[in-house]
Amino acid sequence: MTVPATDKILTRIADGIGYIVFNNPERHNAVSLEMWQAVEQTIDQFAETDAVRVVVLSGAGGKAFVSGADISRFEKERGTQDAVERYNARIKEVYDKIAAFPKPTIAMIDGYCLGGGLALAVCCDLRFCSANSRFGLPAARLGLGYPFEGLKRLMDTVGPGAAKDIVFSARRLDADEAHRIGLVQHVSEAAELEGFVTDYANTVAGNAPLTVTAMKAIMGEVLKDPATRDLAKCRDLVAACFASEDYIEGRQAFAEKREPKFKGR
Repeated sequence: MTVPATDKILTRIADGIGYIVFNNPERHNAVSLEMWQAVEQTIDQFAETDAVRVVVLSGAGGKAFVSGADISRFEKERGTQDAVERYNARIKEVYDKIAAFPKPTIAMIDGYCLGGGLALAVCCDLRFCSANSRFGLPAARLGLGYPFEGLKRLMDTVGPGAAKDIVFSARRLDADEAHRIGLVQHVSEAAELEGFVTDYANTVAGNAPLTVTAMKAIMGEVLKDPATRDLAKCRDLVAACFASEDYIEGRQAFAEKREPKFKGR
């Protein structure tokens, strides 16, 4: 695997899990354009790597997941209207790739998850956080516009009412409230978060890859407008599971009362 061209994004693969770490803790893991490019490169590689069955995204330092755009780079990367449009288009590409990533994605959140960080988190399939995490979308306090796709993902995650509360008030939510409204699926003490996420990701990585991938794709179709759903694709994905070697292995392992060893074919 090619190493990203910046030390601000750390990557590795272990036991079927691909890790992406935003490594800019002195700025609460604020993200520059260079960092987004490295993330996109890694996502593309993970998608093509059979050894990766699930991806975990996290922030270094224990104070933030991702806090949004790196303001110190605004003059260079977003100093003119043209530059802003190019930057926003680039970031949209990365968010869209993560949201459409064919394998399960987990956001491991420890600390602040604000603005662009929240937008990134709702691109992921699942969000697990520490008890000291805080969430918010401060656009209304900054006079910023917020794109359709980001708001749709937030609404799909927590529902219209909770999404409007988050957006209109621009307030910060603690971990318990985030869990209550469905923004996160689990809250751990900070010292236990990494272990919980690793155990969960190992469980997902040990399941049948064709089935997990098919279910993610089918649920993605469910979220689409009915007129645009590809039901034939859904049927084909289900049929491929039943026709796979993994389906034979799953049945045999169940009959023999042992753990299955899935190969993704």
